[in-house]
Amino acid sequence: MKVSVWLERFLDWRVKHVSDRQFMILLGVVVGLAVGFSAVVIKNTVYFIEHLLTHNFSRDSFNYLYLLFPSLGILLVVLFSRFLLNKPIGHGVPSVLYAISRMGGRIRSHNMFSSALTASITVGFGGSVGLEGPTVATGSAIGSNLGRVLKLSERQIISMLGFAAAGAMASIFKAPVAAIVFALEVIMIDLTMSSLVPLLAASVSAALTSYFFLGQDVLYPFEVKEGFQLGDVHYYLMFGVLAGLISVYFTRMYLGIEDLFRRIASWPVRLLIGGVSLGILIFFLPALYGEGYQAINACLQGDYSYLFDTSLFSGYRGSVPTAILLVLIIVLAKVIATGLTFGAGGVGGIFAPTLFMGANLGLFFALLVNHFSLGDVVPSHFALVGMAGLIAGVLHGPLTAIFLIAEITGGYKLFMPLMIVSTISYATVRLFLTNSVYTYMLARRGDLITHHKDKAVLTRMKVKNLVETNFLTIGPEASLRELVQLISRSQRNIFPVTEPNGHFLGIVRLDDIRETMFQTERYDDTTVRSLMVVPEAIVEVTDTMEAVAEKFKRSGKYNMVVLENGRYLGFVSRANVFSEYRNLLQRYSEE
Repeated sequence: MKVSVWLERFLDWRVKHVSDRQFMILLGVVVGLAVGFSAVVIKNTVYFIEHLLTHNFSRDSFNYLYLLFPSLGILLVVLFSRFLLNKPIGHGVPSVLYAISRMGGRIRSHNMFSSALTASITVGFGGSVGLEGPTVATGSAIGSNLGRVLKLSERQIISMLGFAAAGAMASIFKAPVAAIVFALEVIMIDLTMSSLVPLLAASVSAALTSYFFLGQDVLYPFEVKEGFQLGDVHYYLMFGVLAGLISVYFTRMYLGIEDLFRRIASWPVRLLIGGVSLGILIFFLPALYGEGYQAINACLQGDYSYLFDTSLFSGYRGSVPTAILLVLIIVLAKVIATGLTFGAGGVGGIFAPTLFMGANLGLFFALLVNHFSLGDVVPSHFALVGMAGLIAGVLHGPLTAIFLIAEITGGYKLFMPLMIVSTISYATVRLFLTNSVYTYMLARRGDLITHHKDKAVLTRMKVKNLVETNFLTIGPEASLRELVQLISRSQRNIFPVTEPNGHFLGIVRLDDIRETMFQTERYDDTTVRSLMVVPEAIVEVTDTMEAVAEKFKRSGKYNMVVLENGRYLGFVSRANVFSEYRNLLQRYSEE
């Protein structure tokens, strides 16, 4: 028996015996397990590639292979995507936001494996990006395609993308609570009881999958030896502003590099410029290789020795001033390395680079304060809150920052500093930027809808579905007598004037000819053409509903004619648009 037949039988059984709410909870578990397993595969693949390439590197001397590995990895990715896959792969979270905004939650099936494979190669060979975004994209593709197979509604498929996003974060960071906050704050999935419970199910099942394969150790082992000291508040306040300014630098530098590479039409040229530049950067600053989790863990221990490992500067290992200068350079160079990786053709995410910069920024601040006797602060504490400050600023996710960093490090004793730094960093960024790195490009193209409920509803409305056709048409050469006869049969007060082939010429308004109607002596020598007017507001059937709403607002009209390539289709009314808007708003917000 064919698979399609079994599927139809299952769907029939499901409709009769399982409610939508129960089914979505079950799918949350399924998506969570799938995403959790995907995260495990991606992590292990990267570890295997990185270990294979670099395990023989001497800790106390530099290695010229750093010049080669990043370009080689990105070359493999570009060849795969352009010549084997022959389809664009996209970058993590922005591609998911676009799918929600413009594609009704639909993601191409190849993203179920292509994002994971190319990101693993990119990072394993030294690309200075992260794996969180590709894991989110992989899980979202699984959720989207599973939803289509199971014939879910658009709203349910979009919810599946939210489950996948939460599951990805939960499995990578083993932080199920923060993962839910991420889905709500960054992906912008509506929080209703119908979406919250499946979201919980996806997050927990993904985290348990990660525990099963990778153990229960936290990603960043961290021990708070000293709790929050009230006397350090001013340091956290200053550091919050610094984190916000560095977040602005991250966003603008990243977008600037992206714009620069977009102007280069030839992919070999992009690969050459980006790959060679990235290799040189990693050769001089090996800490930029890959995700940088080892460097983050070193920062959380207040240890800066990683700056000198396999480096040209290994001879300065004991110099604090050199360490301060190097860690500052590392902070400023990380986003450049990330931008070069993407510009050359690599695939990855920006979550890990954000954490990397935050931890190093915190270490830099603490070393600076302590070395110049400006105070006595704990470097590991500032490395911790630095991660939160950069997430809040770069990703515009202060709640995600607070809960994620507290959960993945066990640093709940520093919850107050996490709140202070995250809040101030986010507030500082908002003075300069209205969109995050994730949303900037979408907003510039007008494709950012997930963060704007009004746009989200309007996007799901189509002009062709709102056209009213019960308006009686008349030809331009018809007489006033024929028009009066038409009026007597109509329930409308507007009459479109069209040619025999349907081409639209204008309209006759009942209010405009009310006096003329009673001048019977003009019935036979007055034509409709002399009575019609061309409406000031016309809607094309291809117009977006946002454009239609703007036309209603500017014109003040209650009905507008709808055309398709100059041919008359009907009218769209303000009342009908508003009614449909309310219905959709209620449907997408219901529990």
